[in-house]
Amino acid sequence: MASHIVGYPRMGPKRELKFALESFWDGKSSAEDLEKVATDLRASIWKQMAGAGIKYIPSNTFAYYDQVLDTTAMLGAVPDRYSWTGGEINLSTYFSMARGNATVPAMEMTKWFDTNYHFIVPELGPDTKFSYSSHKAINEYKEAKALGVDTVPVLVGPVSYLLLSKAAKGVEKSFSPLSLLSSILPVYKEVIAELKAAGASWIQFDEPTLVKDLESHQLAAFSAAYTELESTLSGLNVLVETYFADVPAESYKTLTSLSSVTAYGFDLERGTKTLELVKSGFPAGKYLFAGVVDGRNIWADDLAASLATLQSLEAIVGKDKLVVSTSCSLMHTAVDLVNETKLDDEIKSWLAFAAQKVVEVNALAKALAGQKDEAYFAANAAALASRRSSPRVTNEEVQKAATALKGSDHRRATTVSARLDAQQKKLNLPVLPTTTIGSFPQTVELRRVRREYKAKKISEEEYTNAIKEEISKVVKIQEELDIDVLVHGEPERNDMVEYFGEQLSGFTFTANGWVQSYGSRCVKPPIIYGDVSRPNPMTVFWSKMAQSMTARPMKGMLTGPVTILNWSFVRNDQPRFETCYQIALAIKKEVEDLEAGGIQVIQIDEAALREGLPLRKSEHAFYLDWAVHSFRITNCGVQDTTQIHTHMCYSNFNDIIQSIINMDADVITIENSRSDEKLLSVFREGVVYGAGIGPGVYDIHSPRIPSKEEIADRVNKMLAVLDTNILWVNPDCGLKTRKYAEVKPALTNMVEAAKQIRAELAKAQ
Repeated sequence: MASHIVGYPRMGPKRELKFALESFWDGKSSAEDLEKVATDLRASIWKQMAGAGIKYIPSNTFAYYDQVLDTTAMLGAVPDRYSWTGGEINLSTYFSMARGNATVPAMEMTKWFDTNYHFIVPELGPDTKFSYSSHKAINEYKEAKALGVDTVPVLVGPVSYLLLSKAAKGVEKSFSPLSLLSSILPVYKEVIAELKAAGASWIQFDEPTLVKDLESHQLAAFSAAYTELESTLSGLNVLVETYFADVPAESYKTLTSLSSVTAYGFDLERGTKTLELVKSGFPAGKYLFAGVVDGRNIWADDLAASLATLQSLEAIVGKDKLVVSTSCSLMHTAVDLVNETKLDDEIKSWLAFAAQKVVEVNALAKALAGQKDEAYFAANAAALASRRSSPRVTNEEVQKAATALKGSDHRRATTVSARLDAQQKKLNLPVLPTTTIGSFPQTVELRRVRREYKAKKISEEEYTNAIKEEISKVVKIQEELDIDVLVHGEPERNDMVEYFGEQLSGFTFTANGWVQSYGSRCVKPPIIYGDVSRPNPMTVFWSKMAQSMTARPMKGMLTGPVTILNWSFVRNDQPRFETCYQIALAIKKEVEDLEAGGIQVIQIDEAALREGLPLRKSEHAFYLDWAVHSFRITNCGVQDTTQIHTHMCYSNFNDIIQSIINMDADVITIENSRSDEKLLSVFREGVVYGAGIGPGVYDIHSPRIPSKEEIADRVNKMLAVLDTNILWVNPDCGLKTRKYAEVKPALTNMVEAAKQIRAELAKAQ
């Protein structure tokens, strides 16, 4: 019985790749040093899977930045602004596309389906020329082979690649990247032919867009593409992998009728309806790669339940055609539980990270083949039973309070325009008020202070003084820059979700449970294992201290319930919305304590609201209903004069703008700078927005410093579609990852641009 892994985390168990990348970007190490770290990581991953007994081991799932960017490099689809002249794409061009450089901005980054991973969006047009320009797939296949591991090379499938692309700047909006299908297939043919010549017997195409609601012409593109590739693929076993949701019936029909495809991979963790499709008809003689082990969460698999599912599939597909797999790539989960030395034993027994999931997959494959490891299965059953019965998981008071929420919609009593008037009387802000999103640079010194305090190397008093000094510095900088609404800079916080989770009950934390978010950026999601409540105030002490340092309004900074939920590993033993309501009640208490402490502006970030949107339209309304309701629960009790802000990250908001309005925040700040005013088109199309809005005026994910003129130009574009009295001026995200040498000049230019336009507006009146 065979086993397969869709993909594996690339950062390394201790974030080795992150540190190697950042050292290379800072000019502290060479390309050879970086390549050495990458080579060692790949080798250890392949050997680990081979050692665990996995038959179908993936290669080419490693990336220096992103697998979609790797495909763009493979196809030679480099936008003109990077001045690439052809040949094999080097690291300099590759990283310029990902991060921008001193002269040109980066390509757009957006969420990979409904995960917290970001991919680099290809920019295509009718004149884009394609050529085979990165031999990474073949190089990695050969690299593994030299180590004695025969792998399955993985490519982002041609149709998904185009469906995830966008029309480049200056190209007609009506242009469809899908029209380039016949132009990119010759490159795919070259890659396939090379892999075949090198001895590959299997090839995996990731086509995750098959789980979305596709139109008939999009489905027809799959038939066209795989028919066109058929002769080149002849002699290879071809796996088309889908993940993250159910495959719709129509897409299932299209996929299973592709004659060049030997095997189909399905996510049977999130795709329970796909199971019914397989049971109602599966093509004879084809392989089913059954994704039963969850690649998106960190809970130990219910091995007995998975085995029962596999046995029912075996009866349909046949013993030799069923392959046990993960539901998706394991890059969305933490790397290895072995590195968690401080996690308590009971909770640890409930978990499985990527390395453990590899073992689970193989144990299921062996059990299916009649070689069941009874001791392993018994330990798994005992762990699941301990989790079900543990008193740490359930808090009846919290359950009751969350259940009681369902009858009301929890809105503030007055309209947003009435509240904005009341707030303006109290805050007295200029037109086009300036602010930042929350965090200021987290210096090496600051991280050291937090680390030493955590390790009890410095006293609480020393720690408090150090943080107080940092807040004072940040307040002073903002006053000198003449920013209108200040932030305290969040020096006491490690991460916007982790910081709150550490103070809420029902959460636990890992030491090395890192997951890649984009490039070298990793996050360490908390684990929500039980009912959530807030034992004590979490931010009030620091917010009050910061407010006491200035006469200007100081924002209280909180992370919203939906973002805490979406950026955590969430318990899988109750519906997600129930957990979200519990978190909302905890944040509500914090909001009310901040208000009572004299904080007049409170920002409740919902960076991840859009990210949690289900991939299928039929499920949107239910999700948006409870997600927006959760946000409103947090602030429905405050006075009209208290201004509630929220912030949202990378997203295409056009399809959920009504839900954003329904959140009923007083001011919303939105990432906008990399997506070329996509957001503003919503308002151009006639959506009326009466609350305050701050579309980001520059990109903080790039070290580039925008000029005053560039920012003024952006603001003027916004004023063409938004009322002067609701527009705010701010960067597009927090400044935590930037250096002061970049932050100060960028904010100086931002404030000067706002002042210049204020003067122009006053003159025009």
